[in-house]
Amino acid sequence: MSLAEYAKQHGLAKVGAREPLLSYIKHAWQRRDFAYVMALYTDQANSSRNRLGRWWLVLMPTLQAAVYGLIFGILLGGSRPDNFIPFLITGVFLFSFLQGAYVSGATSVTSNIGLVRSLSFPRILLPANALIQQVFSLLPQVALLVITLLLFQQQVTWNWLLLIPIILLMVIFGFGLATISARLTVHVQDLNKLNPFLTRIVFYVSGIFFSIETVLKDYPLAMQIASWNPVYVYISLARGAMVEGYSMTSNMWIAGTAWAFGMLLVGVVFFWKAEERYGREI
Repeated sequence: MSLAEYAKQHGLAKVGAREPLLSYIKHAWQRRDFAYVMALYTDQANSSRNRLGRWWLVLMPTLQAAVYGLIFGILLGGSRPDNFIPFLITGVFLFSFLQGAYVSGATSVTSNIGLVRSLSFPRILLPANALIQQVFSLLPQVALLVITLLLFQQQVTWNWLLLIPIILLMVIFGFGLATISARLTVHVQDLNKLNPFLTRIVFYVSGIFFSIETVLKDYPLAMQIASWNPVYVYISLARGAMVEGYSMTSNMWIAGTAWAFGMLLVGVVFFWKAEERYGREI
């Protein structure tokens, strides 16, 4: 009898062994407070290092929107999308959340290697913690988005309430994205060097400051491909709900839901598969 068989026969378990998937998810849910409290204290610590504290959560995307609005507003000229400022600020604010979910997820394990090596807990709580931090950042941005739309005289309708399920789909998608980037960065830490370029590419192909429909109107195949870009889908849904002159389609809702739950499933399984390797490859 081998030592492994002997240990198993007497109820001994391998330290850091990967649990079955459903048991793993159950234990992660039971310890969800760990991810929330960790995110809360990390957010407070990050804010305390800056003189303006949490104001930077709304100042940074606002400054980005102002710069993009000034530069691209002039460059695009008469080809600017209708209601350009509401169009732009909706795209910038929501993109910053998805970008943050990916980037912070990518460092969630590698930047907490001390916890990984010293404590036993489902490692998926680390990308969950990263996502919760991004949700903390998103909430004041959404409040500022609503205020901005009111200042630019966007008509308040019941469709504005659809922003709630849209954000929920984005959070689900963002969690799946964070788990994938977390595992990839553990295996290939050089990916962190490429992430700024990857996120810039996604920014420029997702119609944040221009209308994809206008640019690709003569290229139906390219437009069909672009319409399944998840960033474009979620931002288009938000614009359709809140910005005058834009609409939502059933295909957008189908695509947004498919991306959210598909990314969640793939991300959780992909991250769980490498549970035993976290802390050993870094």
